[in-house]
Parts: sequence; C-alpha cells; structure tokens
Amino acid sequence: MKYLQQTIKFLLLFIASSTMLAQNTQSEETIKTINVSLDQWHQSAAQADFDSYFGLMTEDAVFIGTDPTENWQLDAFKAFAKPYFDKGKAWSFSKLERTIYLGKNTHYAWFDELLTTQMGICRGSGVVEATKTGWKIKHYVLSITVPNENVSEVTKMKQKFEDKFIQQLKSN
Repeated sequence: MKYLQQTIKFLLLFIASSTMLAQNTQSEETIKTINVSLDQWHQSAAQADFDSYFGLMTEDAVFIGTDPTENWQLDAFKAFAKPYFDKGKAWSFSKLERTIYLGKNTHYAWFDELLTTQMGICRGSGVVEATKTGWKIKHYVLSITVPNENVSEVTKMKQKFEDKFIQQLKSN
C-alpha cells in the first residue's frame, strides 16, 4: 500500500512538472513569434513596404503617435502614412529592448519597447492579437522619451502649442 501511494505521488508530481515545462516552452515560443512579428513590422516601415506593414495590423488597429493630435484608426493612419511609403521613405525604428507579457487569454499579449529612431530614443507599447495569419498589432502607442532632468525645458517648449490644443479640445 505504501509503495502504491509513493508511486501515485511520483506520477502526479511528474505530470504536474511536465505540464509546467510544456507551458513554459509554449510561452517561450509564443514570445519568439510575437518578437518576429514586431521586428517585421518595424522592418516593413524601414523598407517602405506598405502592404507588409499594414498587413501586420488588425483591421481595427489603432496607432497613437507622438503628436497629441495623432490618434489614428487604421484607415486614417493608412491615409496619413501612404505618401511616406510611396516616396520610399517611411520611418526606421530599431529595437533596443522589448518586453512581452502574456496573459491567461492566449489570444492577446502586450508589450513595451525602447527604439532608436530619427527622433532619438522612443518608447513603443501596444497590444497584439493572435489571428489566423499570425500575431498582429491591435493597438500601438509611440512616445518620445524625455530624461527627467529635461522635463522643465521640454514643458516650456511645448506650452504654447498645448495651450491652444487644450482650448480646442475644451471647445468641442
């Protein structure tokens, strides 16, 4: 009887550890796949490949740019971006670091990244969705980073624009 109990405990422990190992491996593979999609998305912009770039976004994607007026639904973002892609010069963002987070819902993940860009270091963050054709960007936010010691200077620089913009928003 004691042998049977020890055998059952061993089997349960083995099954539990095997399941955890399989989940960790699956999570690692998912993160690798998402990284490839995000890298390809940035590469498509650098190569001015309009179809590839927008093909890596969901049909209801949102892109929020660095300017406070840039809150683009997908069709509006395509219209804004098309002239840049048509000229063969969109934008070039290269990943410095990225962290991907997986939730319990295996259809969505979220991430943040630091990028080198023509604007200096920027931070991107977003949500990706698993689709039938792979992981796609559903929501992306791009921000220009400002070192804490420069916040006062930057705040002064943008004050005039923001005062007008705030009044415009309040009047709507």
